[in-house]
Amino acid sequence: MTDYLLDTTVVSEIRRRRPHPAVLSWYADVPAEKLFLSVLVVGELRQAVDRLGRRDPVQAARFEDWLTQLVTVYEDRVVPITAEIAETWGRLNVPDPVPVVDGLLAATALVRNWTLVTRNTADVAGTGVRLLNPFEYEAHVSKR
Repeated sequence: MTDYLLDTTVVSEIRRRRPHPAVLSWYADVPAEKLFLSVLVVGELRQAVDRLGRRDPVQAARFEDWLTQLVTVYEDRVVPITAEIAETWGRLNVPDPVPVVDGLLAATALVRNWTLVTRNTADVAGTGVRLLNPFEYEAHVSKR
């Protein structure tokens, strides 16, 4: 089984009050040790907490607690952007540029031979990265 790099939209969906059932089903079917986060996802979530804090401090405090727990749970599964990943990202941008964060996530998954889990497949479809959209996931029914 492959390892999976989660993007921000997927992590955020899992946190929602009423998450998409297909996303929850996929997430429940994958062993936790196969799931990874990029430092970029942590950064995007931090940005969201701080923006929310400007208009709703109470909700931001809840989001902050959740983010702290997330980083703790994924502590040894939060991956950095290395020089190799940066060079791969640079190559992915020629001849057609890709959005920076999405491109760096794709490069991370390519370098590590992982599957990028995202709803936003269009922006990185041409990179050659393996993609999985959990919003389209159909669980395999097993008899128990």
